[in-house]
Amino acid sequence: MTKFTKKDQLTSSWYEIDAKNAVVGRLATVISKIIRVKNKTTFTPHMDDGDFVVVKNIEQIKFTGKKFQNKKYYKHTGYPGGIKETTPEKLHEKKPGEALKLAVKRMLPGGVLGRKQLTKLKIYSGNEHPHSAQNPRVIELSKLNSKNIIKN
Repeated sequence: MTKFTKKDQLTSSWYEIDAKNAVVGRLATVISKIIRVKNKTTFTPHMDDGDFVVVKNIEQIKFTGKKFQNKKYYKHTGYPGGIKETTPEKLHEKKPGEALKLAVKRMLPGGVLGRKQLTKLKIYSGNEHPHSAQNPRVIELSKLNSKNIIKN
């Protein structure tokens, strides 16, 4: 029989990732696996027992190829003819972490569970963040795979 984790047995860890020169899609997959707990043996698909992820230096994130100028994000206002489009370049000027947040959001399940899991993602510009008291473990993206970082 499959063993499921009870609510009183849940323990959340904290992870810190430096997004300097990180590729957005590759960073999003690492984050979504941690938030969804697919990196642990206690993965339960219907529960939010994920870990917290703190991403710093979000203003230095990179896209591969010409995606920074050419990729399009669409949203609809709900009114006829209300489709809006934007590029990562425009999005980065207004909200630097929004492109990464959208990428992670689309990798999580839809509905209430996915929205709750997305709250465990904390994105900050610069090197400082207010979660140092949680003693987050540092994940180095370049050690996971050399393609995770763009070397200029």
